[in-house]
Amino acid sequence: MKIIVTGGAGFIGSHVVDAYVKAGHKVVVVDNLTTGSRKNLNPKAKFYKTDIRDAKKIDAIFKKEKPDAVNHHAAIAEVVKSLRDPLPTLDVNVTGTVNLLLAGGRYRIKKFIFSSTGGAMYGSPKKIPVSESVEPFPLSPYGLSKLLGELTITFYAQMYGFDYFIFRYANVYGPRQNPNGEAGVVAIFGKLTKAGKQPIIYGDGSKTRDYVYVEDIARANLLALKKGHGQTVNIGWGKEISDKKIFETIARGASYRDKPRYAPYRKGELYRSALTNAKAKKILGWKPKVKLEEGIKRTLATL
Repeated sequence: MKIIVTGGAGFIGSHVVDAYVKAGHKVVVVDNLTTGSRKNLNPKAKFYKTDIRDAKKIDAIFKKEKPDAVNHHAAIAEVVKSLRDPLPTLDVNVTGTVNLLLAGGRYRIKKFIFSSTGGAMYGSPKKIPVSESVEPFPLSPYGLSKLLGELTITFYAQMYGFDYFIFRYANVYGPRQNPNGEAGVVAIFGKLTKAGKQPIIYGDGSKTRDYVYVEDIARANLLALKKGHGQTVNIGWGKEISDKKIFETIARGASYRDKPRYAPYRKGELYRSALTNAKAKKILGWKPKVKLEEGIKRTLATL
């Protein structure tokens, strides 16, 4: 199968590319390298340095490559940045997605796989872990952009007659995550503690997230090539992990003995989050394998 992977030089996308290449698929990477890196590129994948907002260039790539499937991971994925200035996030995450769907429809792709968000999608639900049946209620333009992306996918899939599969991820962590960005607390804390510098916890340390190792995410994306049709599925452990526990686990691994610094909560961030995975188990036969301590150990070894 020939697959176009957008964001394939980025953190999650590059691991998806590696899984596809290892499975014997032909992979074409489309990435503008704004947050991605050439060092993440799989040498067996064909690479186009292109912005997904450039409709003409995207059309030309699809016309030349004629992919069977698209795996769409290119995005601006920063909650706080989207609150300060929402237009770039909406432009990349919505307009860029539409460009891919139009090209996919014109050149008759068979399947469109989308990286959405679980943490920023459901707002502040009453019951945690939250299931896919809960109505979306984004609290940030980033979450809104992903919901709009999902809606455009279902619309164009029906219009053009191709299949789709939507992933709503929990907090993904692992090697290649950017330690210098806004998101990615494991990479950020890991780099700081290994350098003997004090990390910042926003809030009192009780805020929770559901953490999934990136290789488990890549495995789900491999399964979705053949399984799951027109569905939206959470990918998570279903476990709440507090900021304090994340810090303590990383600090132990990095032999860091000082305490973190605490700062006020940031606007737009959720207080609690965890996602059910029963649907992923049923449809894909997927469940997470890499436990938090092991995943953090592997991540720290790469920083």
